[in-house]
Amino acid sequence: MNKRPISLQLELDDIAIDRVIEMAWEDRTPFDAIRFQFGLAEADVKALMKKELKFSSYKLWRKRVENCSTKHVAKRVSGIDRFKCNMQRAISNNKISKR
Repeated sequence: MNKRPISLQLELDDIAIDRVIEMAWEDRTPFDAIRFQFGLAEADVKALMKKELKFSSYKLWRKRVENCSTKHVAKRVSGIDRFKCNMQRAISNNKISKR
């Protein structure tokens, strides 16, 4: 029996894993943006981070996420209702379009 979360059973390539880790470390990127772009729930992101990072790095990240009010949409300031800067064009294939 596979104990990994359902979303992690879908294989992500190395580039996608790197991007998820990068987004997870960013303070202003909410878990909902990661779910929107990669289909990974918060629990899936936590499992991925635990698998891919050194344990000490994972502990630092978890502490940072717990204290970060912008990672969870429910804790965000009411004026922030988007995943990206309003000056940024649409995100496609994990590449941020240039102006």
